[in-house]
Amino acid sequence: MNRPASALYDGWVKHRRLRPAVHRLRYRVLSVLLDLDEIDALARSSRLFSRNRFNLFSFHDADYGDGTAPGLRSQIASHLAAAGLADAGGAIRVWTMPRILGCAFNPLSVFFCHRADGTLAAVLYEVNNTFGQRHAYLIPAAPEAGGVVRQAVAKDFYVSPFMDMALDYAFRLSLPARRLALTITVGDGGGPLLVATHAASRVEWSDGALLRAFLGHPLQMVRVLGGIHWEALRLWIKGMRTRPRPPPPASPVTAVSPTRRHDHG
Repeated sequence: MNRPASALYDGWVKHRRLRPAVHRLRYRVLSVLLDLDEIDALARSSRLFSRNRFNLFSFHDADYGDGTAPGLRSQIASHLAAAGLADAGGAIRVWTMPRILGCAFNPLSVFFCHRADGTLAAVLYEVNNTFGQRHAYLIPAAPEAGGVVRQAVAKDFYVSPFMDMALDYAFRLSLPARRLALTITVGDGGGPLLVATHAASRVEWSDGALLRAFLGHPLQMVRVLGGIHWEALRLWIKGMRTRPRPPPPASPVTAVSPTRRHDHG
C-alpha cells in the first residue's frame, strides 16, 4: 500500500513586524496536510479523526469555500476553471489546522492544486479574518528547482485592523515533503512591513500520532485566537491604530490570470 499524501505537520508560526512599530510573535501550531480524496479513508481507519462530525480531531468541509458542507473539491475545481486553469484536474491537498474537540480557527489555509500528471498547477490561499469573513487568492504556480514556489498578489481583503489595504503579498512556499514552509512578506512601495513564516516537520498519520499531537496541542484554537487579540492589544499599546474595515470583495476569490502571473524570480 502506498504511503498516503496526508500527514500531520508540527511546527511554529512567527510574525515579525518591521514598521511603523517593531513587533514579534511566535507560537507553536499543529497543522495537517489532507488530500481531499483521502479524507474519507482516513476517517474510516481512525478512531480519533472524523469528517464532518465531532471527534478528537475532525475536518469539516463547511469551514472552507462557500461554507456548504458538500462539494469542496468541485468548488475549487470551478474556481480553477474560471481562472483559466482547467488542466488542474489532479489531486487537491489542503494545509490547514484541524478542528480539535470541534473547535478551530484558521487564519490561512493553503490548497495545493495539481494537474493529472502530478505537477503543481496553482495554489489557493484561503484567508479568514476575525470578523467572520473569508476570501481566497488563486495564483498559478511554477515550482523552481528544489520544490520552491514564489508568487505575489495585491491585497484585496481586510485582515489585520492595523494594516492598510494598499499592500502586496509575496509568497515563498515549499512543496510538501519532510518539511513544509511558507513565508509571506507584506509590503508597500517603501519595502516590507511584515514577514510571517510557518515552518513545520512531517509526522506520519496514525492514531498514535494524533493522540500525541492532542496532548501537545489541546487548546490550539484558544491559543491562536486568543493570541491574535492579545497581540492586537500589544500593538495598540505601542501606538498602532486601527484602519476602517471596507466591505469584502464582491467575488469570493481573487484569481491571477495564467497569462499575467505575478511569480517572483
